[in-house]
Amino acid sequence: MEMVRTIPVAFAYDYWANNNDCSVELNCLMPNGVFIPLVINKTSTFYEIKEDLWDECSRYPLYGLLHDSSSYRFVFININSELEELFDENKRLCDVKPFGATLKIIEKQNDKAENAFNVQIGRLIGKGLHEFDSLKNTEVNIFRSKMKFLSEEVARERRTYTWIQKMRYQFPPSLIFVPVDQQIKSHHSPIPKKLRDGHFVVMIKFENNDSTFTFNVPVTGTSDHLLRLILNKRATNFLKKNEIISDFVLKVCGKEEYIYGDNKLIEYAYIYESLTRNKTPTLVVVSVHNVSVHPDEPLYEIPEDAESLRSSSSFSSVTLRKKSKCISSYKIEETFSLKICFITNLNVHSAEVGVQAGLFHGGKPLCQPTSTKESFVKDGFCEFEEDLMFDIHVNDIPRMARICFAIYEVCKNVKNVRAKRLRDSNNQDYFINPLGWVNTTVFDYKGYLGTGSVTLYLWTLPEDLQSDSLFHSLSTVVSNPDVRNTAALSISFNNFHEDIVTYPDIESIVEFASKYGNVDLKDQNENSVQASNVLLEQVRYELHEQERKNLWCLRYQLINSDPHLLSKLLDCVDWNNHYEVSEAISLLQKWPLLMPQKALELLDYAYADQAVRSYAVRCLRNTMDDHLLLYLLQLVQALKHECYLQNDLVEFLLHKALNNQKIGHYLFWHLRSEMKVKSVSVRFGLILEAYCRGSPEHVKILTRQMGFLDKLKTTNELIRKRKDKEKIRSFVHEYFQEKHCTEAFYHVCNPLDPTLKCKRVKIDKCRVMDSKAKPMWLVFENDDVFGEDIHIIFKNGDDLRQDMLTLQMLRIMDNLWKMHGLDLRMNPYGCISTDSRVGLIEVVLNAETIANIQKEKGIFSATSAFRKGSLLAWLKEHNTTEEALNKAIEEFTYSCAGYCVATFVLGVADRHSDNIMVKKTGQLFHIDFGHILGHFKEKFGFRRERVPFVLTHDFVHVINKGQTKGEIMEFQAFQKLCKSAFLILRKHGSLILSLFAMMISTGLPELSCESDLNYLHESLVLHLREEEAEEYFQAKFAEALSNSWKTSLNWASHNVSKNNRA
Repeated sequence: MEMVRTIPVAFAYDYWANNNDCSVELNCLMPNGVFIPLVINKTSTFYEIKEDLWDECSRYPLYGLLHDSSSYRFVFININSELEELFDENKRLCDVKPFGATLKIIEKQNDKAENAFNVQIGRLIGKGLHEFDSLKNTEVNIFRSKMKFLSEEVARERRTYTWIQKMRYQFPPSLIFVPVDQQIKSHHSPIPKKLRDGHFVVMIKFENNDSTFTFNVPVTGTSDHLLRLILNKRATNFLKKNEIISDFVLKVCGKEEYIYGDNKLIEYAYIYESLTRNKTPTLVVVSVHNVSVHPDEPLYEIPEDAESLRSSSSFSSVTLRKKSKCISSYKIEETFSLKICFITNLNVHSAEVGVQAGLFHGGKPLCQPTSTKESFVKDGFCEFEEDLMFDIHVNDIPRMARICFAIYEVCKNVKNVRAKRLRDSNNQDYFINPLGWVNTTVFDYKGYLGTGSVTLYLWTLPEDLQSDSLFHSLSTVVSNPDVRNTAALSISFNNFHEDIVTYPDIESIVEFASKYGNVDLKDQNENSVQASNVLLEQVRYELHEQERKNLWCLRYQLINSDPHLLSKLLDCVDWNNHYEVSEAISLLQKWPLLMPQKALELLDYAYADQAVRSYAVRCLRNTMDDHLLLYLLQLVQALKHECYLQNDLVEFLLHKALNNQKIGHYLFWHLRSEMKVKSVSVRFGLILEAYCRGSPEHVKILTRQMGFLDKLKTTNELIRKRKDKEKIRSFVHEYFQEKHCTEAFYHVCNPLDPTLKCKRVKIDKCRVMDSKAKPMWLVFENDDVFGEDIHIIFKNGDDLRQDMLTLQMLRIMDNLWKMHGLDLRMNPYGCISTDSRVGLIEVVLNAETIANIQKEKGIFSATSAFRKGSLLAWLKEHNTTEEALNKAIEEFTYSCAGYCVATFVLGVADRHSDNIMVKKTGQLFHIDFGHILGHFKEKFGFRRERVPFVLTHDFVHVINKGQTKGEIMEFQAFQKLCKSAFLILRKHGSLILSLFAMMISTGLPELSCESDLNYLHESLVLHLREEEAEEYFQAKFAEALSNSWKTSLNWASHNVSKNNRA
């Protein structure tokens, strides 16, 4: 008998008209080949359907093949039997009525222009965008989609900008953020000497005109005030009538930097710095029509269908489903455990191997670590199948907890310096040799507790590792991407409930805290409050356990009385106690916003909690852009301490960069320079992709810079193949004249400072320097006809990240001093790392090393380092009048004080006569920061540098103006300057420590673990009272002065061994 097939009800022609049910079962054909039935409300929008569908997809195979839902569209058969593609996801299912209740999901197609732009982005960031697709990682796909939406929304908005808005994006005004009024009144600032009756002189030039005028401008004057004076002058001298202020803008001479807006002229960085350096600021009057702002047209058409996402309903049935299928981790009271299954691809033979595991939060253990029994390795395979129990309940595990694994082999003898001695139950010594490590999170990016089997690919230990711990609790939670060449650890998370265990959201945590918080305060009496008030006076010092408990009891008082102590209060939280954690998070919702410097402290590795870091970002949102630039290096490094791709910090930085091209420039290079670091290449690459997608105009500029740097790197590699100096010089001269080089060097912005534009290379002024890496001294003609030449040193083969960090810390110290009215004439020259062991350094002109000055002013020998008259004689030679010499000695005195204190606090080592320089104007400064944080060089087991900081008799001779008898007033003033500078830094000691803590994940050998911060604790002596700290520094000052002969002896040794400039 022939079977009669029944047609599904949904395929009836009148299905939608006769179906009275509220819900319908959709047949969804996914792009990964999976069929998914989905029960949905008929009135749901397609945006809601897609959200539900993607949530359901996560439970089916091949989910990893899918991108974020926004990368797809729905296709269906409509009532006219036509194939229709849905563009408006705000439409409801019951209005569209797809035939057969069947939907096919297809990937959106990019147009040719966008595909070409994607290729350009890939080349620029050093990673093809297809590599992100090939990861098949849901977190990556969702993050890309969200960042693309954010970036393209900003780019779309930028197309509507007015001229002044475009200027603020492309040429943001560079402003100072120190109190100018304080600087004008301070006797430690050089500005008052440049003022006459409250006015200062500005030199004015005109584009396409050789005429120059000077104007006296009041300190309260603005750009409009100055332009009014200029136009009046033009009307008188050149008969230029009817000119209006809005048609012109003031440009900094030699730079693509503009002075506009309502700020006082003296608040612009260029004006302020010119006055402090005893220079007359020079501005050029430019027609607004000649300023090259970006055109309105983008490189490719930004799709508009994302617009519908913003207006779509936030309600979705997925929310209801999640609540019914999820359970809060706060309700799981079982002890946390997981299974260690096996390890494959181990590169050891005939050895016993074990796995140690620990739970950490902010670098601190949440409970005692646990380990497997050792197991033998056979053919690279080692099986365990062992459950590890952790002494902590699931409900007490914080959201950002991470599991750290360390794999080790047992050996009878020391195999290398990393081996650790242990003792067995029979009192016999044995050693364990670390083989590798890997970290992962307890909760995933959606807040779900880990479930099922997971394979983690191990990281090997660096050769220069200085940590004593087996664990790498501050390192990445990303597996090693080199999966073919590394060992793999297989683990299995245990299931603690039939539903999905998820970490509670903020609202639930606050509700929980309101019910169960304050328990510890019920028995608090008046005496304990008074005792705790005494504690507040000493809270900046390190707290003991009882003091931590007392401070935690004061948490509600601190909200109003001492909100700046938030970081100290958070140090008191037991992060393995969900009652305290919930109350801390609840408190953050009420806590007043902090000043940016205090908020920065909450972004170092110690503050891992998501709510804490989000609060810190909220505090930074209103920060001046120039202030943000000062800390951008640390903020980029702080991204490494984030457990997940999506976080408030990355959105904040992207938004700032997309609205300020100068921030975008430095964000790009800070990220791009680490694209070869495996642990961050995906995270940083995704951020770079998002930035480029939202800044298509800037991509052109950055691409030119990349070509410029690639050409310099190629040149340097060709130079290294040649030995003879004359042949090298001849080669560079000829090579730079070839067309591909002249094109690469033509009209390119300087990566060190994007406001400087190079027109062409001046070949005759370029040279190759003598050191092993063959750095190149390069000179470029300024694109501004009024500008001076641009001098750069290109380095290939030296890691400039530590120099960059030290110089940036010098800028921060300089800013802190100026905030207190103290200008120490610091010279933190420009330095930027652009790739692995590649970067640029700004050349400081009209300066010489101490070694060369000693050589020039006396017979260069071992004893020249002991002579104290050479430096003063050199300054007299370049400052021939008494007024000029006194000014030079003042500059030397202030700058010497600044660098004495800064190098002492930072523990800058390897100080010799070739890395301390003096400008002809008297300004002293240090270069080459290869050793910091007290990593002093040794020879034959003895420290070569045995003084706290460099203060030679030659320096003292200059400070004393050559005087040798009696108590010299100038030196006493110098000593007071040093003391004041040290005490100011001490007041901001927490900030300095936090900024270094944020850099721990940089990969610098001398800043790789928490113990590397110990030097800063010792130099800043934060545990002492101010009077004790003052005595401590006085003793260090006396030590540096009395032992200056040791510095001279060290320099004498250096002079003999090093061949200085011929």
